[in-house]
Amino acid sequence: MQSNPILNDAIQNFINTNIDVSISKLALKKNPFPEVEWIQILNQIETKSKAKYKLPTWFSAENIIYPNKISVEQTSSEKSAFIKSKIVSGESLIDLSGGFGVDDYYFAKKIKKVVHCELNSDLSNNVKHNFEQLKVTNIYCHTGDSLQTLININSKWDWIYIDPSRRNDAKGKVFMLQDCLPNVPENLDLYFEYSNNILLKTSPLLDISAGISELKTVKTIHIVAIENEVKELVWELKRDFIGKISIKTINLIKEKTDEFEFILNENSTIPSIGLPQKYLYEPNSAIMKSGGFDEVGNFYNLDKLHKHSHLYTNSTLISFPGRIFEIEKVIPYSKTEMKTVLEKKQANITIRNFPDTVESIRKKWKIKDGGNLYCFFTTDENDNKIVLICIKIK
Repeated sequence: MQSNPILNDAIQNFINTNIDVSISKLALKKNPFPEVEWIQILNQIETKSKAKYKLPTWFSAENIIYPNKISVEQTSSEKSAFIKSKIVSGESLIDLSGGFGVDDYYFAKKIKKVVHCELNSDLSNNVKHNFEQLKVTNIYCHTGDSLQTLININSKWDWIYIDPSRRNDAKGKVFMLQDCLPNVPENLDLYFEYSNNILLKTSPLLDISAGISELKTVKTIHIVAIENEVKELVWELKRDFIGKISIKTINLIKEKTDEFEFILNENSTIPSIGLPQKYLYEPNSAIMKSGGFDEVGNFYNLDKLHKHSHLYTNSTLISFPGRIFEIEKVIPYSKTEMKTVLEKKQANITIRNFPDTVESIRKKWKIKDGGNLYCFFTTDENDNKIVLICIKIK
């Protein structure tokens, strides 16, 4: 791989020197390395800059070759790859959608032998080179159609891992499993001939009930959020599994990791409904995606403001996987109260089970964004539209 001209010392130094420079400005300049296409150098600068926080191990290593921007955008972050690595165990894993290889790097810390399959020969060669730079010796790169590779190797694996491409030549960016490449639902029976365990990464936009319907033998669904933004759904499939499905939510934030899990559709009762008390609790985005609204309320013994509001309250401060607020005031959503209390003020606005949008509320009452005040526009147990004026605690 040292023959790749992008690895020339002078070019690598130029890339590193210009990491924080605007690509649009650089594009207007003359290429100082005519032996390499200017667009290739610019791509390395742009994609490496995107890797700075998402892929710090790659960013800090020397002589890494980066793929195109889309590959870096679609690849797992190191944080989410580490979470997935904690799910698997055993001697062998084959990745049928290798890509940039971030997940495999972390799988290789838990699994003795990892096989990286990639259809694109240039990307496959570059990933092999990168693993050498990262001093990884137990990942084996195979170029070509991954399904054919699986059949040709003809071996049993402890795990098959798949991160289907969510870009379709005919439909553009897609989210349904049947539109992704490879088509996992179509090939499931074949996959299970080679492993009893499949780990599947999908878009956070995939509907959970639709995924369960398509994938049939789902054992556990991991909902992974970073800084309260859901990044991916990770599905554990087990051959012939017919038991209850576990939902595991995780939200990685700077100070801590919030986790909450429950069994899907296990006769959860609706939490008690009550008027706002001293504290307000808003579940993190992973729990919101999971649909475990009754489960989280019951587990933490909280009152729900309304059946459909998904906001919770109590009179005693507790630890909770989400944001916590102290309620300073509760007002009815009326012209008189709004003009007196909030008009022309500054506040952070959230709506839950409320007919107006954040934008329309801001425009109507001339409320500026930001500040230390947090206002929740919602509906109480008596179907009254109310505003909770709060101070954030956590």
